[in-house]
Amino acid sequence: MSGSTSSRSALVVGAGIGGLTTALALSRVGWQVTVLERAPELGEVGAGLSIWPRAWKILADLGVADRLVDGTRPAIQAGLRRPDGRWLAKVGADAAERTPVMVHRARLHEALVSELETRDGIEVRTGVTVTSLADLDDADVVVAADGIRSTIRNELHQREDVRYAGYTAYRGVTAEPVPGDASTTGGETWGTGVRVGYAPLVDGRTYWFVTANRPAGETGGDHHADVTALVGDWHEPIPQLLAATPPSAVLRGDICDLRLPLKRFDHGRVALLGDAAHATTPNLGQGACAAIEDAAVLAAQLAGHARVESALVAYDRTRRPATSRLIRASRLVGVIGQVDNAPVVAVRDAGLAGLGAIAGLLSR
Repeated sequence: MSGSTSSRSALVVGAGIGGLTTALALSRVGWQVTVLERAPELGEVGAGLSIWPRAWKILADLGVADRLVDGTRPAIQAGLRRPDGRWLAKVGADAAERTPVMVHRARLHEALVSELETRDGIEVRTGVTVTSLADLDDADVVVAADGIRSTIRNELHQREDVRYAGYTAYRGVTAEPVPGDASTTGGETWGTGVRVGYAPLVDGRTYWFVTANRPAGETGGDHHADVTALVGDWHEPIPQLLAATPPSAVLRGDICDLRLPLKRFDHGRVALLGDAAHATTPNLGQGACAAIEDAAVLAAQLAGHARVESALVAYDRTRRPATSRLIRASRLVGVIGQVDNAPVVAVRDAGLAGLGAIAGLLSR
């Protein structure tokens, strides 16, 4: 992963999806890139994620998309349902080209690493903890892709930017493909203060999540038993998906985003990227996509400007407004979806059914 003739160098802090995509994008426009990762080895934990068309095109241009699928993708019927299974609105399988490709987060990360290994001019150093910008004075540009609790962002902003959304999320992936409706349907089911979403992954398994209103920090206990108690009697295939998921594979984490308004993504020769810049709630399924788009825009601006500082100003002007809108929209969906007042839920469901509003939400 090393050996470039480029005269311009970048340090990327964080080897997650945003950081690795940035390394590939910068390498493509002639930069020499060093990625610093605090973990002792490369890897990614998590469950499923959605890759929407704009981000998919970027991954295709970088040579990553072909590592994820064999040219086919599941055609599913999606939409919004009630816990008893009644559809409030549907998005048909004929809309597949406007809907995301669903992949496991670890699979996307592996594809990025595999593509990195074919490139000259990229070095990845693991087991490196960055505690201050003072440690990073030997590069033309520093890209902070170190996540929602970003050390670099906190140093630059001198404030606590992370905000708890008021609900927690359980996530899982079935151990094997589940036959029946689980392979042909997806979308979300909204109850009272609880939501379920699921979708087939490109490898045939099914990703699912459950969100529930909870105080921050209550992340212990038996997660599989918790979700079974919450939604185990909801419509099929939800109980089937839970039964097909090993209890040890269920993850739980509080949902957070960054406070608005977002502060600048550019600070001299430093650029904030991905969750470090604009962590959002996952309600629109666009967090990873936003980081991928950041990487493409950053590389394009650095390729198009002679001065790093000018390129980063242009990057900020492009990405900060777009990601601020994303955070607001995702936050609103979460507020509506997590309503826990039964009369208000009835009004919400009637409005969604009558207007078909969910079609717009699920085709975003």
